[in-house]
Amino acid sequence: MKFMKLGSKPDAFQAQGNCVRYVSSDLATDVIVIVGEVKFHLHKFPLLSKSNLLQKLVSRASEESSNEIKLVDFPGGPKAFEMCAKFCYGMTVTLNPYNVVAARCAAQYLEMIEDIERGNLIFKIEVFLNSSILRSWKDSIIVLQTSKSLLPWSENLKVVARCIDSIASKTSVDPSKITWSYTFNRKLATSDKIIENVTNFPKKLESVPKDWWVEDICELDIDMYKRVMYAVKSKGRMHGSVIGEALKTYAVRWLPDSIESLASEVYNKGNKSLVETIICLLPSDKSISCSCSFLLKLLKFAILVGADDLSREDLIESISLKLDEASVCNLLIPARSPQTTVYDVELVQTLVDRFVAHWKGNADSNIDEKNKMKENDFVLGHGSWLNVGKVVDGYLAEIAHDINLTVSSFIELAQSIPESARPIHDGIYSAIDGYLKEHPNLTKAERKKLCGLMDIKKLTTDASMHAVQNEKLPLRVVVQVLFFEQVKSAAGIQAANNCTDGLDTSRNTEENLAEIAPEPRKSLRKQMDSMKIKDNELQKNGKLTKMGSKNRDPVQLLPSRSRRLFDKLWIVGKGHGNGENRSSDTSGSSQSPTSMIQGETKSTSRQRRYSIS
Repeated sequence: MKFMKLGSKPDAFQAQGNCVRYVSSDLATDVIVIVGEVKFHLHKFPLLSKSNLLQKLVSRASEESSNEIKLVDFPGGPKAFEMCAKFCYGMTVTLNPYNVVAARCAAQYLEMIEDIERGNLIFKIEVFLNSSILRSWKDSIIVLQTSKSLLPWSENLKVVARCIDSIASKTSVDPSKITWSYTFNRKLATSDKIIENVTNFPKKLESVPKDWWVEDICELDIDMYKRVMYAVKSKGRMHGSVIGEALKTYAVRWLPDSIESLASEVYNKGNKSLVETIICLLPSDKSISCSCSFLLKLLKFAILVGADDLSREDLIESISLKLDEASVCNLLIPARSPQTTVYDVELVQTLVDRFVAHWKGNADSNIDEKNKMKENDFVLGHGSWLNVGKVVDGYLAEIAHDINLTVSSFIELAQSIPESARPIHDGIYSAIDGYLKEHPNLTKAERKKLCGLMDIKKLTTDASMHAVQNEKLPLRVVVQVLFFEQVKSAAGIQAANNCTDGLDTSRNTEENLAEIAPEPRKSLRKQMDSMKIKDNELQKNGKLTKMGSKNRDPVQLLPSRSRRLFDKLWIVGKGHGNGENRSSDTSGSSQSPTSMIQGETKSTSRQRRYSIS
């Protein structure tokens, strides 16, 4: 920190209580200067020799036969006047970044100019400011901080403007040429460090990061910070990523950690101004320069403090451009009245819709590229789409537990992204499962719509096994999952892709099975477990059913446990609920769809009704 000493005489100022200051001298004082609540008992000659204003005021007081002079609205208060008075007496005065602005404003008030005496206080302070303070990085920031309490004097004397220009100029200096000290306490991951790739240059260039300056200016209040950032941006030398990092650091420094503090009435006004200012300072290329997590956090704050609509709209547009970088946690923004849900689902719906619109707009603007590749190829070639699909499914799984979330809102958000963004449907299945668990009173039609979001062919084996045993799913979905898994296990994945006709035919049977009462659900799971054990025993004994010819019915491709399941469902569907009418899992006496296909005689009408060939 720079400092400057003026004068050489010892300090003779003494205090009498809190409101009286006097100079210890053999000569009696002849003038009283009142500054605020403090009375200074001084001598006229030292003051009049350096202050043009005091010359005028003392002359006027003499005409009125008074020895008191009152200085109204004196900048810097009694402390600043005392420094000026000591300078007039030739006593030692030490100027530093913390008091130099107050001394400069006080000297201007007292008109301590060169016309009164050469080398007067204003001249000496200006020399100190220009030669030392404004050349120092941290001293310039300190002076700018102290200038806030001395407005409008510091503004009119150009102290504020000069400090801002000095700070902004230093931020634009090549990091390799920085020789002054700065604060850098942030712990960033290697991928987060804003350092240029300088593999062909000495490592010295990497020792100073490009955002070395952002922590030091975080100590400024929001008004001064705003002016500094505008000056930094106006230089045109700072990359948007560094601007974004600076704003993020400032937000972390000043925004409260708890939501309750953020939205409280005491802090609401200041927080609102803070959030709106940070939003307006975001770089124009904020879709690239600011992380999506930071923008979403800022949006959450903007909603909580009631920021203006323009600020929120600007943030929403920026976030929608890079929604693929978001996480589920970032999107869990509390809903505000009159919304009844826990989280703001409508806002997330807007973000997803805009992301899709941006993608479609970009795709339409490049027709040649669009013609060269199909939609699936385009999406799979860009991880951003897959990330959005994963985030949306994860978000749906989180909000599924909200009892106030309507089926229509759930379905609308799930359908917002194209099908090609979900190569695997485990995520949407998990969300549907959670929604069914928290909303047990859904109608049959609503359950059907929910499950219609899921493509069983895109479930992994683990998800399929869970779905088969899921009592909350409609029976038709369970049968579809079971059928497809059995086809895959019997014929292999490639054979399953060729069994489209068999799958379509099974759906006809499943439509009939959907009308079966829900009572068999629990027994279905028990039967599946027992079937699995028996099939394992058959595999060990080498007695697995061999695959038939390609012309055989798809149902015949199923292992025995699936055929037995169909037998059981067939009996239940015919209304044989008593144990005496049910055959055992290993019995071949049951009249089943498979036995009918093999030649058993049945009426034509019943063959049409139950045939799955």
